Amino acid sequence: MAAQLTFDLPVRTARGREDFFVAPCNVEAVEWIDRWPNWSSHVLAIYGPPACGKTHLAHVWRTRTGASTISTAKLDRDRLPPGLSVGLVVEHDGDPFDEVALLHVHNSIAQAGGSLLLTGETPPARWPVSLPDLRSRLRAATAVGVGRPDDELLAAVLAKLFADRQLAVAPEVIAFMMTRLERSFDAAQRCVAQLDALALETGRRVSVRLASEVLGAAGADNPPDLSVDVDADQDKE
Repeated sequence: MAAQLTFDLPVRTARGREDFFVAPCNVEAVEWIDRWPNWSSHVLAIYGPPACGKTHLAHVWRTRTGASTISTAKLDRDRLPPGLSVGLVVEHDGDPFDEVALLHVHNSIAQAGGSLLLTGETPPARWPVSLPDLRSRLRAATAVGVGRPDDELLAAVLAKLFADRQLAVAPEVIAFMMTRLERSFDAAQRCVAQLDALALETGRRVSVRLASEVLGAAGADNPPDLSVDVDADQDKE
């Protein structure tokens, strides 16, 4: 058999509105994004665990509005981001930030008639903020949570993650992963990335056998069930 050629192709993440899977854990957040500009105030916050879809929803909103994105770590009280009359996405990574700068951004967007979308792992009302004026504004923001995925959504996300990496994967591989993978988008992203890297390194296709190796090495809560007929699962194309 001829040696298989492998190419380290770039990941092309699909982040259009049509690429976002709507499920009970995120439907409220999706409805709020679709409702813009008819928000109850000029500030909306979307919060949830890592890789739950916050960045995807923020990208959808940016596409609609023409808004830009900045992290709280890069906020500068002496230099406001451009385009505040349109809108801004501010992503909070949990680390301390310049509270005066965020207050200036909040007030400037309100005065300019723009919209502010905040994202983070916790609702803004729970951010450790000491500045009273900012704390009161964050507590007044509309906050919508995104929860952990159910089985149907996680399976769809796995399929999308593989497609983003231009990997064709058989349904039984995803079914195998579903019985062993932690129920989180973050775990799904990490596992798919590891499978992609191992497949590229070894010249093997993504298979049940390969998935069992990755999930076993990752110390999954449920070790791989090697009674599954992986011997019949050919690793080579």
